[in-house]
Amino acid sequence: MRTITTLWMAAMLALAPQVAAAQDVAAADTVEVADASADVAATTEAADAGAGYTPLGPDMIKGQPEPGAIDFQPQYTDDGEFAYKMHTYLLVPVITVISLFVLGLLLWVVVRYRRAKNPVPSKTTHNTLIEVVWTLVPVLVLVAIAIPSITLLARQYETPPEDAVTIKAIGYQWYWGYAYPDNGGFEVISNMMPEEDAIAAGLPAQLAVDNRMVVPANTPLRIQTTGADVIHSFAVPSLWFKIDAVPGRLNERLLTIKEPGIYYGQCSELCGARHGYMPIAVEALPRDQWEAWVLSKGGTIGEEAEIAVEDAQSAEDAAEAGDAEGVAAANAAAAAE
Repeated sequence: MRTITTLWMAAMLALAPQVAAAQDVAAADTVEVADASADVAATTEAADAGAGYTPLGPDMIKGQPEPGAIDFQPQYTDDGEFAYKMHTYLLVPVITVISLFVLGLLLWVVVRYRRAKNPVPSKTTHNTLIEVVWTLVPVLVLVAIAIPSITLLARQYETPPEDAVTIKAIGYQWYWGYAYPDNGGFEVISNMMPEEDAIAAGLPAQLAVDNRMVVPANTPLRIQTTGADVIHSFAVPSLWFKIDAVPGRLNERLLTIKEPGIYYGQCSELCGARHGYMPIAVEALPRDQWEAWVLSKGGTIGEEAEIAVEDAQSAEDAAEAGDAEGVAAANAAAAAE
């Protein structure tokens, strides 16, 4: 009996590694199936989200240059409307009146004090009233212009609110990248479309791009700019928006687009051989469509975005502190979410 028991135990010990290996393989297969299911679910979710986004067509182009136009482009921000009214109803009338007055004064002097009419020139050197008038009137004109000018300047430096959507525009030679740090940190690369493709799609040549900067309309935006190589400048005239993108520096400005549409701009800082071929296309969407677009790009919305940002910050803090375990834990938490 003892011999049989000994043989039985030896057989079990011999088979134990094979049984453990089989269990490991089964567990690995289960994990792989779970991972595959998660990937399929994520892909399906992104596809469903993408189904809620439809790129705007040529009929929604609202901000672009027009052949033969001499005025500002129509404005689609509060700052732009304020600036346009200041230009149209204050600066242009003041410039016109002063120019006509000076022109009339010159013509009157030429006619009234010509040699034939006035052979003996006047020797008058001072006139107190005239000197007071030509000093006081220009001062009043400058004050009238300064008040709205300073108001507009202050509006353009208004700090974005805490709940503003952050979008980082990165200038490269010679294209743009748009990162969404509040929504998972993904980046969209934007290049100018070939001229024939743009024309075939009904879009303006040398302004249309393959990937637009998609933003929510009627939502405060925190636009940050930087340059990856040389100085660029992010400028969209119809949004009254222009800010330099400087390497090693992060500039920031508030932007709120009043209505959905497509708004075109260009790099406005000489940045190299293809400076004229890095256009900007901003596509403003209703908030729900913009969120669908974000999800279709693998981004996050709301609380998920906040958790992702916190995890990234935790990993960065741990890396700075040299905590390898902390980095691994933060990355594991982010992967689990």
